[in-house]
Amino acid sequence: MKNILLVDDEHEVAIVFQTGLAAAGYQVTLAQDAKTGLEQVKQSKFDLIILDQMMPDMSGNSVLGILKSADTTKAIPVLMLTNFNQDELLKEALSLGASDYVLKYQVEPKDLVVKVKALIGE
Repeated sequence: MKNILLVDDEHEVAIVFQTGLAAAGYQVTLAQDAKTGLEQVKQSKFDLIILDQMMPDMSGNSVLGILKSADTTKAIPVLMLTNFNQDELLKEALSLGASDYVLKYQVEPKDLVVKVKALIGE
């Protein structure tokens, strides 16, 4: 079973995505902020990280930069979640090494599963 870390401070959104991914056969660990997400990455091995762009303690791009600069996490695909279609943030995320991104409120859980399958398989 593939293991996914979902880092998002909006608990309701995280639960909806977790439920959809779990129904598709993925193990999903939730983290409600960047600090917790970074701690989780140190403790467990993940096949994919789904990372919110806007969090209260640190931006998603800052977390992405940390992940992509560490030998132990640089190869993990990262899918960015954002509420905003902000070209600068998206371009920065892709240049930092994000594999893809989704606009949070324009994606259904089943659509997220399709993106996840494309990135890490079943």
